[in-house]
Amino acid sequence: MPGAASVRVAVDYAAVVSSHKPAPAGGDLAARVERRIPALARTMVATFVAEVPLYAQLPREQLDGEIYDISRENLRLFFRCLRERRMPSDDELAEPRASAARRAEERLPLQSVLTAYHVGGRIGWRAMVAEARPDEGDELYRLAEGVMAYLQALTNAVASAYLEEQQHIYGEQRDARRALAETLLAGVPDQGGDGDGAPVALARRAGVRLAPGYMVLVLRLGPSADERDAGVVGAVASRRKVRRVQAQLDRLAGEPVLTLLDPDGGPVLCPVGAAVAEAALRDAGALVDDLAAAAGAQTLAGVAWRPGVDRIPAAAAEAREVCEIATRLHHPPGAYRLDDVVLEHAVTHPRGTATGLTRVLAPILARPDLLETLERWFAADFDRRAAAAALNVHPNTLDYRLRRVAALTGVDPGSARGVQLLGAALTARSFTAAG
Repeated sequence: MPGAASVRVAVDYAAVVSSHKPAPAGGDLAARVERRIPALARTMVATFVAEVPLYAQLPREQLDGEIYDISRENLRLFFRCLRERRMPSDDELAEPRASAARRAEERLPLQSVLTAYHVGGRIGWRAMVAEARPDEGDELYRLAEGVMAYLQALTNAVASAYLEEQQHIYGEQRDARRALAETLLAGVPDQGGDGDGAPVALARRAGVRLAPGYMVLVLRLGPSADERDAGVVGAVASRRKVRRVQAQLDRLAGEPVLTLLDPDGGPVLCPVGAAVAEAALRDAGALVDDLAAAAGAQTLAGVAWRPGVDRIPAAAAEAREVCEIATRLHHPPGAYRLDDVVLEHAVTHPRGTATGLTRVLAPILARPDLLETLERWFAADFDRRAAAAALNVHPNTLDYRLRRVAALTGVDPGSARGVQLLGAALTARSFTAAG
């Protein structure tokens, strides 16, 4: 239905035309131009293709069929309203509204749709200017008012119908995307059928591709400046923060990203294949920094990846535990993998961490001399001479080997954290080997 602005235009238009006498019978300018509607409609379609880039991409069949028919009917309504000096009724605007909804469904931008209607108004107006006789200046003045009033009523109706349909589509896709994220995180298998709960079917409804694998981020979002501002409605500020984070994820990925975000954070499924998984994990810190900038809030994330969609729940559980550890132990904002908190994880989550701890030693497993040196160093309770004697090497050789351990593993056996982490890793390796 036309809005208040178009009602005001209608009132203004009615006032203008009531102050002018009708044109003499048989001399109505709009009626004369109206006889050329088919040719004008063809001109409109050609102008759409020339001036609106997206229309140039439409199939010729659609241009010569549906688009031509819509243009012709719009011109008929346009000239009828001008002749009768009135605004279009709601019933007469039903078809333009339906057409606008179809354009929204086809994902044509609203700007292109509205431009097409203004092109039509321009073509109709130019046809009347070209047709006008020298004594029809007052008639052209009246028609100019009518053209502007008609276009405002039409574009109001078209824009509202387009946005209503777009909101409906977005709402359906948003719900489907959340359902797909919940399904993947829960580990519900896809049996290959088309049931409403199957991942493939949900992906189709959500308008996203089902990736072969996902990197899982569990975000913890702090409050934004708007949320801390007593003058801003908290719920509105929170929704804005979540929308900014979602928009940044979609922009960086180049496609919609599956999330279950709320104002405090939540899981994010970034499509990442096996070939680029390690690089994506390394770059997770930069990604979280980008999301923090979008949120306008401190952001911390636990990050994990597993091969295959069926192992998303395991990756999500790991990322959630890592995020919990980093948050509760007051780690600074950023991205954390299990390797970053493996010692803390070993203390707080005793089960299933041995493999993570032994990975710390992976860079020196091919160097038995370094591994033995580390073991002797711990066995000697960090007594330099006793450890060197047990190895039958000079203490300086011991020092050199410990420096090599630090260089290869990234963990300094002379630091407090290095002592804890390497000691726990040696224990985990011994336990795993014994098992």
